[in-house]
Amino acid sequence: MDRIRIVGGNELHGVIPISGAKNAALPLMIASLLTDDTLTLENVPHLADVEQLIRILGNHGADISVNGRRERQGESYARTVHFTSRNIVSTTAPYELVSKMRASFWVIGPLLAREGRARVSLPGGCAIGTRPVDLFIEGLTALGASIEIDGGYVNATAPAGGLIGGRYTFPKVSVGATHVLMMAATLANGTTVLGNAAREPEVVDLAKCLNAMGAKISGQGTSTITIEGVRSLSGARHRVLPDRIETGTYAMAVAMAGGDVILEDTEASLLDTALEAIRRAGAEISDTNNGIRIVRNGAGIRPVDIVTDPFPGFPTDLQAQFMGLMTRSSGVSHITETIFENRFMHVQELARLGAKISLTGQTAKVEGVSRLKGAPVMATDLRASVSLVIAGLAAEGETMVSRVYHLDRGFERLEEKLTRCGAHVERVSD
Repeated sequence: MDRIRIVGGNELHGVIPISGAKNAALPLMIASLLTDDTLTLENVPHLADVEQLIRILGNHGADISVNGRRERQGESYARTVHFTSRNIVSTTAPYELVSKMRASFWVIGPLLAREGRARVSLPGGCAIGTRPVDLFIEGLTALGASIEIDGGYVNATAPAGGLIGGRYTFPKVSVGATHVLMMAATLANGTTVLGNAAREPEVVDLAKCLNAMGAKISGQGTSTITIEGVRSLSGARHRVLPDRIETGTYAMAVAMAGGDVILEDTEASLLDTALEAIRRAGAEISDTNNGIRIVRNGAGIRPVDIVTDPFPGFPTDLQAQFMGLMTRSSGVSHITETIFENRFMHVQELARLGAKISLTGQTAKVEGVSRLKGAPVMATDLRASVSLVIAGLAAEGETMVSRVYHLDRGFERLEEKLTRCGAHVERVSD
């Protein structure tokens, strides 16, 4: 099993290309089930979650071809992937596939809209909270679907004439449920209005792609999304937007280790709130022609309080990384998690490096320390894994991160990108 070895103490200097967003690529890939034409996606990251979803879509009958090309002397792959779901051969998403990744549950929307039925296993994924499927079921029911749960599967059936446009207001913001209902509503009869919808850039990116395929969606990026159903969708070509979580992660890595790095192929507007928190912590951030420049030379890390919130608030997917940064601050910071109820599993692992963190409910109190010391640590989920890498960059001696298969789900060639900027980070195979 692979591990990541980090020897701390080196500043970061250079250029890091930002990959396509995993959280955008997954729903875009699933949208290919809505049409029998070819959907071509550019800038698809090479990640474990993407490969798993390719297998799941293949199970439904999608024909998938990948064109990869080396970029920037081997740092990463920018891939163009073609999806053709001309014939849906199965409307069942089995447990052995869905249990490995929660987002694969989202196939229920396109399958139900196009085929009139779907049988999808209850989902798996990171153990960071219960994340029930209630909102998906309530929303699809509002579109006329009949749904029952039996033997660990969600069985959904559309009315004889197809799904029916309706109005549904989410009791709480859900990115996944917004994706699913938006996709399902594209082929419904009539108009659907989604209230309290997610405003995340990945939702906007999906709507942009669906509209290129012939859908009629408006209001994306606001809390009210309107979808006028159409008879069918066509193929399209779409470029996956930059990964704002990867962008924020590397920005925090530079703020932690010190240095001067340009993050290429990304946009500051995707994560204004997080970048402002990093600025308050002491880093200088400026726009470039094709990305963002992060600088921290000499200044210490200041304590900053944050509260995670749906977009445009501070992303929950950057909470662990920011906690890693705050372990070396010059004072006390408070980090409050409002999205997932079990997303502090990285606290004990950061403590192994010398961090001083205490928990009260959903708030972590982080007392900055003058030094961290390398130690063996274990990744507990995707974002927690990279928080340990960030801490390791500033720790004295060697930090060895195990269970990095979590990291491979969401960060493309992380060790190569950091190494090219001067970090001592390497993958070790047992």
